[in-house]
Amino acid sequence: MTSDPDDAELIARSLDGDQDAFVEVVRRHEAAVGAYLARRAGRERAEDLLGDVWVAALASRAAYDRSFPDARPWLFGVAHNTLRRHWRSRPAEEPVADVTGLAAGWDPWTAVDHRVDVEAVLRHALALLPPAQREIVTLVAWEDLTVADAGRALGLPPGTARRYLHEARMALRGAPGMAALLADQYTVKGAN
Repeated sequence: MTSDPDDAELIARSLDGDQDAFVEVVRRHEAAVGAYLARRAGRERAEDLLGDVWVAALASRAAYDRSFPDARPWLFGVAHNTLRRHWRSRPAEEPVADVTGLAAGWDPWTAVDHRVDVEAVLRHALALLPPAQREIVTLVAWEDLTVADAGRALGLPPGTARRYLHEARMALRGAPGMAALLADQYTVKGAN
């Protein structure tokens, strides 16, 4: 019984001329990278940017550190850089996409008001963080990366990534509205 090759092996095969090998890397990570882009740029732009990510990843795959079997953190780094180029190229007067409206459908229950309030508090608190700290938090919380892998995606040493995450957590706890939000969460969990 043979096991499936890891991403590093597939990237090596693609460099040796196996055209299907990189397609398999794309297949494995397309949903995660697409979701990462959609959360940051909106679904419509994410579809366009996703193609740019795969072109950039294909072009730079020779620089991939094959000591890492999972290419997902590297691909998030490529996606992050693609987003940065996209945002820098936008005209100053073009508004940033409102990612809060991305949810499919409208939730008719009363809990929606509470969720909207919670999302607004979280969005505001995240916006107050320095960009590197915000990216570490979102890569760990939304993309389910380890702190070390989130740091790798951003080109940061693991110790720096851990420090950024710690500083971000401390800043989030002290952000306006977060104390009440956290108290509500503890009350709800304690009641269950």
